[in-house]
Amino acid sequence: MPIEKFVTVQTSFVPMPIENVDTDQIIPARFLKATTKEGFGDNLFFDWRYDKAGQPKADFVLNKPSYDGTVLVAGKNFGSGSSREHAAWAIAGYGFKAVVSSFFADIFRGNSLNNGVLPVQVSEEFLAGLFASVDADNKTEVKIDLANQTITNVATSASEGFEINSYKKSCLMNGYDDIDYLLSLEKEIAAYEKQAVKF
Repeated sequence: MPIEKFVTVQTSFVPMPIENVDTDQIIPARFLKATTKEGFGDNLFFDWRYDKAGQPKADFVLNKPSYDGTVLVAGKNFGSGSSREHAAWAIAGYGFKAVVSSFFADIFRGNSLNNGVLPVQVSEEFLAGLFASVDADNKTEVKIDLANQTITNVATSASEGFEINSYKKSCLMNGYDDIDYLLSLEKEIAAYEKQAVKF
């Protein structure tokens, strides 16, 4: 699954104000047997999205046509639990480019960045403002500017900065995974090796 370049995204968003969402809820363990990233988006939040007969649960937010967009806004402590990278695969496979929360588990944060999903950590006040805005208007938009590391609630114009590792920021903005990044330096590496041979 290639990583798309992420510079600025302005979109309506999917609100999921549930705290302590762990990786087993994001992608249940029984779906972890696959060895490629394809198809994981279909099983994102599977046990919350579908009943035992496999029918969509009308009250779950991903099944509500009134909400859409490429950003998931979640409650505090998102991505806790096991270290499974498949959770990030599922979020990316569903089509989310970013997840917003007031706290992320560190391993989930790293897995997300490695798979082209931007975790945006905001204050609890800013997060509450997003939920309030989307409650008032389900088409409320959020703007995420990765270059300037800012997130804006378009409805209220409230804005905050967020932190991101500079290397991972560069990778996201260029659509690189770690291997792509190394390949992008091929000329510089070759020049260095050529110079090193002289010594």
